[in-house]
Amino acid sequence: MLAEQRDEIDNPLIWPILSVLEASNESWKVHYLMAELQKNTIMDHLDDDPQLDLFKRNFLIMNALYQLQETLLPNQWLQVESMDIRLMWRGAGSGFVQHEVNRDDPLREYYMDWKNYDAQTEDVRELLKSFWKKYQQHVGHCSETTVERRNALKALGLSDTASNLEIRRQWRKMALKWHPDRPEGDAATFRTMCEAWQSLRL
Repeated sequence: MLAEQRDEIDNPLIWPILSVLEASNESWKVHYLMAELQKNTIMDHLDDDPQLDLFKRNFLIMNALYQLQETLLPNQWLQVESMDIRLMWRGAGSGFVQHEVNRDDPLREYYMDWKNYDAQTEDVRELLKSFWKKYQQHVGHCSETTVERRNALKALGLSDTASNLEIRRQWRKMALKWHPDRPEGDAATFRTMCEAWQSLRL
């Protein structure tokens, strides 16, 4: 679908995401939210390239979250951070603090621009690289490069001596095998493969 056409319609994930958030008081991470939507077969396969497919799913979720953030004010506040997505209600004793949408937030600006949905593979690689660096900082990823590499190679089923070509080939093989849309796919395993691959690319 062309970007110009998408400007004229709502993101189809807006209301399914709101239902998920309203049904739970917990904080969500964007990849857990993605897995929940996939579990309910709400998200379709979007691209044959695993990285572009992951990027487009993430884009649709973030776009929907930022749209919801503005729609729900002033009675609710939707905190939109990739590692902390949370819906807060206004009410007595709720601890609700009045918030305003930060229209100068570069991340919000990026995800609200539908032209970015059609990013090219190289653009997506750079974005994913940046994301995984932040993700590793968030979870306190081990700073020992050798240990980090060994764990990533092990997750992909490779030895410590694997070449860059072997790593790339194995990543593609594992991504195709475990992609959630495949007959024997598994979202959690696919996510592990993605983390291992991105760790080795940093």
